[in-house]
Amino acid sequence: MAESTVTALEPERLYTVCDPDQLNFASTADLEDTDEPIGQDRAVQSIRFAIGMAHRGFNLFALGPEGTGRRSLVMQYLLQAAADQPAPDDWVYVNDFQNAHRPNPLRLPPGRGPGLKKDMAELMTELGQALPAAFEAEEYRARRQAIEASLKEHQDENFQNVGAEAAEKSVALIRTPVGLALAPMRDGEVLSPDEFQKLSEEDQEHFKAEMERLQEKLEATIKKVPVWERETRAKIRELDQEVTNFAISHLMDEVKEKYADLSEVLAYLDAVAADVAENVADFLGDGEGGRSKPAKPSPAGESSIRRYRVNVLVDHGATIGAPVVFEDHPTQPNLLGRVEHVAQYGALITDFNLIKPGALHKANGGYLVMDARKVLLNPFAWEDLKRALKTRELRLESPGQSLGLLSTVSLEPGPIAIDVKVVLIGDPSLYYLLSHYDPEFTELFKVAADFDWRMDRSPANIVGLARSVATLTRKENLKQLDRTAIARLVEQASREIEDSAKLSTHMASLADLVREADHWAGQAGAELITAAHVQQAIDAATYRQDRVREHVQDEIRRGTVHVATEGFEIGQINGLAVLQLGRFAFGRPSRITARVRFGKGEVIDIEREVDLGGPLHGKGVMILSSFLASRFGADGPLTLAASLVFEQSYGGIEGDSASSTELYALLSALAELPIDQGLAVTGSVDQFGRVQAIGGVNEKIEGFFDLCAARGLTGRQGVLIPATNVAHLMLRADVVEACRQGRFAIYPIETIDQGIALLTGKPAGTANAAGRYPPGSVNARVQARLKAFLRAAERLQGRSEPSGQKPKSRP
Repeated sequence: MAESTVTALEPERLYTVCDPDQLNFASTADLEDTDEPIGQDRAVQSIRFAIGMAHRGFNLFALGPEGTGRRSLVMQYLLQAAADQPAPDDWVYVNDFQNAHRPNPLRLPPGRGPGLKKDMAELMTELGQALPAAFEAEEYRARRQAIEASLKEHQDENFQNVGAEAAEKSVALIRTPVGLALAPMRDGEVLSPDEFQKLSEEDQEHFKAEMERLQEKLEATIKKVPVWERETRAKIRELDQEVTNFAISHLMDEVKEKYADLSEVLAYLDAVAADVAENVADFLGDGEGGRSKPAKPSPAGESSIRRYRVNVLVDHGATIGAPVVFEDHPTQPNLLGRVEHVAQYGALITDFNLIKPGALHKANGGYLVMDARKVLLNPFAWEDLKRALKTRELRLESPGQSLGLLSTVSLEPGPIAIDVKVVLIGDPSLYYLLSHYDPEFTELFKVAADFDWRMDRSPANIVGLARSVATLTRKENLKQLDRTAIARLVEQASREIEDSAKLSTHMASLADLVREADHWAGQAGAELITAAHVQQAIDAATYRQDRVREHVQDEIRRGTVHVATEGFEIGQINGLAVLQLGRFAFGRPSRITARVRFGKGEVIDIEREVDLGGPLHGKGVMILSSFLASRFGADGPLTLAASLVFEQSYGGIEGDSASSTELYALLSALAELPIDQGLAVTGSVDQFGRVQAIGGVNEKIEGFFDLCAARGLTGRQGVLIPATNVAHLMLRADVVEACRQGRFAIYPIETIDQGIALLTGKPAGTANAAGRYPPGSVNARVQARLKAFLRAAERLQGRSEPSGQKPKSRP
């Protein structure tokens, strides 16, 4: 692989400046407000498609990093679409008089639910006055008395007939404290027992026979009394129903006239009328005739009139357009509704009036927006949400009922038909996990709005960013930003995503930066926010979070953690890592060493051996081993033993960004050539020796620069980075200035040969047709060292051969 001379990057390539003079406005005061998203065209199209698709299952999952404006953008488009849609119907629950624990839902046009509730309350009030008045009227009293008198007259007539027949037989029908009785009589006087005994036996037998016959007739007449009374009560009930129907007919007709277009409501009103007639005593109180009865148990000790109320679950009378509901706490009850209870006489009592709506009820006919993670964290919420979306009906059921854990009788409200578009907002990892592990998820959420975390750094997007900032300043009454401040924001947006040609779409962090800059501008008494205020906000935010970074740098400067920034060492090199603490990241230099010796061709990764190295780190070490074997093992096996380690590392190591660094240290140890300790390295390597891009390049460079600057820049210090990372450079101003003055340098590396030549000051060397490298080159020294190991292995093998046998020669 041919090598080429590597030169340090020009300062202009270390930081891509946004020229304020290229902005065609003086400050954000010159820009109009905007509610258009920038850099999210794909997500916007998905949202619009999901809103317009009315078929089942086309619910929306908005996925993307937190802070990219997922929720605000979704809500913006949902509210726009909902404004042009009709308001959905009202839903109410009413009593099922035949099955009280299964209340019925009624669907009414928007705003008519409360009207029905009010009309029923007024109807009950009117009935409470009209019914007692009707039953206290003279006509009713006269008709009832006539019925009761008829019964008395009929009873008296039948008993008089028995008494008259008894008198003809000289038997008296007398009333006793225990009822009617027969007694013998002579000369109009009832005989006493003693007088009866004085009669002749013939007369006694005559009286006994007549009395037995009359007793049978009397008993038959007495047995008819309950029948006559039942018939009388039936007539009274008929009279009561007639009076009730007459009293309520005109009242019911007035209500029915209002709801003549709603057949379900008319059926309910007919059921109400029938139940009122059946239970008219509930309206009469302690009236006559035993009509009063104890009130049925009901919440809060109210009377049984409560069963005629209307529970308005959802009222859209004041709703303009379709509802858009954001449920921030999507528990199962908050999502599907709940049945509340009240304590009465030591027991929990409920009825249909205590049914409370959930978010799905409120969003029915519109849109429901929720955080996907919160839905999944709440027990039963996810499964019940999927069930409702699949069946398109909302069945209110407590978790205990659905699991069969409750044996007590509770309400089972009838299901409500739903037509709702659900939008879940979550991280990409959550979306892909659900897609993989939940087969129902892809059936119900067929549209994904994928929010990008970056956008092109184009003039149009820069203007869009500036207009978004202008909108923020007016909305929150912040100071306006001049063009230098906008330019600095653009540069920071590029640094946040480590790409000089891109801008971050994490609008939350940019908005916070504007707010902090407004604070510092206010402290300085400035009228406009300038680039200096934005920089002050950046520096202040860094200072608040960099305590750990300072401690790490201090330990290195004091020598507690050994990292050299001057001199030359064999098998020792400065590697660069990034530590992430929340949203704050910083570079940490570390010392990587390699030792080689004669062995069996093993490259031992000490981090992996002690389970401190992650799988990606292990992969990087295996790749560099493959590179060594392919380059230097063509003539025979590699007979070396090498060990690699991150010195003074006491935590886990993950990632392959140090694989090229470890390879340099290994080559240095094999070639016995020292590495310049003023240089630090980052980058991964492939099996062909190409250096590949890594993450956190800015933080890594700045971490080593800070250490060198603290010890004093010598002009020989710098960092080797993959050439493919040059486009990601957005370095701090002090680093760029040091490079401009020649006191620090950044070197773009494409191959391992370029890197090792720069680190050792010796050419790497290119193999000729015979596979030999130029004398004195790094690769030639490595090749020679490995051959020496191989000869040693052959000598050792020869000494171990049995006597009389010669070792086989290698061609």
